[in-house]
Amino acid sequence: MSEEKKPTAATMVAWASRCLMKQGATQDVAQSMAEHLVAGDLLGFRTHGLLRLRYNLQALQRGQIKPTGEPELVQGRAAIELWDADLLSGLYVVPKAVKRAMAMARACGTGTIVIRRTQHVAALAVYLEQAVNAGMLIQMMCSTPAQEVVAPYGAKSACFSPNPFALGAPTESAPILLDMSLSMTAAGKVRTALAENKQLPYAALITADGDYSCDPATFVAEPASVLASLGGKELGYKGTGLNLFSELWTLALSDYGRNDAAAADADANTVWLQVVDPTAVAEQGAFERQASALVEALKNTQPIDPQQPVRVPGAGALATRTRQLTQGIEYSAATWRQLEWCAEFCAEPLPRVASAQ
Repeated sequence: MSEEKKPTAATMVAWASRCLMKQGATQDVAQSMAEHLVAGDLLGFRTHGLLRLRYNLQALQRGQIKPTGEPELVQGRAAIELWDADLLSGLYVVPKAVKRAMAMARACGTGTIVIRRTQHVAALAVYLEQAVNAGMLIQMMCSTPAQEVVAPYGAKSACFSPNPFALGAPTESAPILLDMSLSMTAAGKVRTALAENKQLPYAALITADGDYSCDPATFVAEPASVLASLGGKELGYKGTGLNLFSELWTLALSDYGRNDAAAADADANTVWLQVVDPTAVAEQGAFERQASALVEALKNTQPIDPQQPVRVPGAGALATRTRQLTQGIEYSAATWRQLEWCAEFCAEPLPRVASAQ
């Protein structure tokens, strides 16, 4: 079995923050970037945790991420605003946008922020609890105007980005947290499968010949395969509709679409997020009671396999975080090698941690 490293979250946040500052990020920007990358690892979003540190360090060095600054308010009204992040990190900008949307929701019942040109936001899930812990609902969508890797249903060439969608809702106990791609899988998971010499668990890729494939090697072939829309070979038309929905609410609404994106934008994202204060329409605690009843109904259904109970969105991620906060974050040997590259790149040695077999 390959070795697994288990450092503490605090140790990795401090180390990653130092690495980011060595590439020019100010302390507040670096701290927020490091915290939200590690938050992804804690929840089990391995492809969007510190595995993305290398990209962020290189983007800072190349000037594709601004090391400091604040997003610009382009225009807005009482409960909606458009921001231009001008290539600030999404790991820094999105928490600010959630905070602003929450303030709008307290005043107006709802608040919406659209952010264009914010560098890679990583896992949307890590931003949800900021609103949920205040008793609010939140939903988010994200697209990448300079990226085309997802095919619409019936096509073998791409026109969409993977377009994650996320939502969070409070209950009387654990929150509901959902983070999913509107493509059959994320590009990061394909690259991980390729690095680990594994096949994808389902046919998520469409080859240049128009065949659905589980082989990640086709993703780096010439010509390369593309990601299939959610629903795959049989029901991909549903995923196509959802991808179009996402890009209307992000790219079209921000007036920064694929024809506007510069090559230098790289993985810069457009984010749409909305926060709702349920007390604007119901008494305090009413939403949580109703949401809890829905969760209980879900749990009480009869599973096909008794050994695999029906999953409540977010339950697995929260359990993973609880375990890793106690036992250390579980980094595979492949991920640790990426972090060793970052350590050498920044002349910032990785923390010494024991290996688990």
